[in-house]
Amino acid sequence: MRVLVVEDQADLVEILLEGLRAEGMAVDAAFGGASALEQLAVNRYDVVVLDRDLPDVHGDQVCTELVAGGAHPRVLMLTAAGTLGDRVEGLGLGADDYLAKPFAFAELVARIRALARRSNPALPPVLAHGDLTVDTARRVATRALRRLDLTLKEFGVLEVLLGARGAVVTSEELLERVWDAHTDPFTNTVRVTMMRLRRKLGEPGVIDTVPGAGYRIGRP
Repeated sequence: MRVLVVEDQADLVEILLEGLRAEGMAVDAAFGGASALEQLAVNRYDVVVLDRDLPDVHGDQVCTELVAGGAHPRVLMLTAAGTLGDRVEGLGLGADDYLAKPFAFAELVARIRALARRSNPALPPVLAHGDLTVDTARRVATRALRRLDLTLKEFGVLEVLLGARGAVVTSEELLERVWDAHTDPFTNTVRVTMMRLRRKLGEPGVIDTVPGAGYRIGRP
């Protein structure tokens, strides 16, 4: 899952980046609305955590432009103003969810994951293929009832592949969905992670390489 945090408070951004990455998310940061719109124009995100009260381009405008652009990531709007009227107004702009500051980090994580599951088409919280199961809420992967000891990136790759429901996923898309903007696009990170993931999944193999295209979860 890839998340963009749009917030002008540097100390809060650092806390969110560290915490969300520890939860296995690929996270980028924008310290204002203008920077957010630039990143959204070139990167694909599953969820945008958007502070409403930004100093340059207001969060309301960022949300409005995202919605006007058609297909867009889910938007979780943050604000210090938590009245009913504020929530209604924020949701009316096209935000998918609304969270007032201060908030509990565990609730933020739960809301982000819930929004990510509302992708199109919507994905269930538990993804399965044959004897392979991934519980995205509890962050647990098992095969033949045996719990797999996966790194955060290995879990992320497996989650994206299962979520694709048999469709081919390119290395570029895996980099975009599982890693962040600081990852070198010419790195062999995906190949190395895939090799380690396949080893941990064991036999028979479930991840197919499609030459010249990418990877997919094969049919059971």
